[in-house]
Amino acid sequence: MSSPVTRFAPTPSGPLHVGHLLAALQARRVADELGGRCLLRIEDIDITRSRSREWVELMYEDLAWLGLRFDGEVMVQSERFGVYAAVLDQLRSLGLLYPCFCTRSEIKAQIAEMGRAPHSSLGYLYPGTCRHLPPDVVAERLARGDAHAWRIDMQRVQDLIGCPEWEDQYRGVQRCVPVEYGDVVLARKEMPASYHLAVVVDDAAQGVTHVTRGEDLFEATHIHRALQAVLGLPVPLYCHHELLKDNAGKRLAKRDGARSLASLRAAGYTPQAVIDSLHAALANNGIWQA
Repeated sequence: MSSPVTRFAPTPSGPLHVGHLLAALQARRVADELGGRCLLRIEDIDITRSRSREWVELMYEDLAWLGLRFDGEVMVQSERFGVYAAVLDQLRSLGLLYPCFCTRSEIKAQIAEMGRAPHSSLGYLYPGTCRHLPPDVVAERLARGDAHAWRIDMQRVQDLIGCPEWEDQYRGVQRCVPVEYGDVVLARKEMPASYHLAVVVDDAAQGVTHVTRGEDLFEATHIHRALQAVLGLPVPLYCHHELLKDNAGKRLAKRDGARSLASLRAAGYTPQAVIDSLHAALANNGIWQA
């Protein structure tokens, strides 16, 4: 039986903040409690969000300042484009992908015309405009170089795999119904692989057995379970922990002014003081006071 493996996988789109710290500590804690390893992965696949190498270097500084340690080599998603391309080819060979030529504004307009459009907790579902385009039209538009994304046909996925289960440590066994989450995008020009595809492929490649992450990603795990079933990949145990919040109960995030670790360090906080503040927040329904 393989030893337990967790991972911390930040996106270098800005300085690490206290929410990142919570995720890192949870991953390290689970690994230590189980006598396993905690890996570090840099999720920089989205070139529109991931910025310069400076953010990565600052991240390493923050983690070193906190005394957080990780095991093994660091995986960097931007070095794995070829791996994701091969997986996309595999899905195409199964007849599960189709090119979508709709722009975001066109999709919004289509949804508005539908009135009460179908949606999931992840947002409105893509209405399927390009799902059944005639093959000659698709070939012509691809040959012309029209901008497009690659979507996965969830009805075909469900026909192939049914409704597989997965387990969350805090919520128990869950049943994945692929069609409820719509034909999500798995790749586009500026994003060689979506988060959904890359995280599933990379968790399997790194042998991750326990995925610890925020409860905001709970619904996305249904999509990940569907991809695991299609690709024949192992299924980790998921542990979706609570998020840090402000006094109004709103989730802390960079755009909402969450304190960056660098700013806390500059303000004179010690690593232990930051960690103590985090533990105090968790004991107070996740309300961050520092």
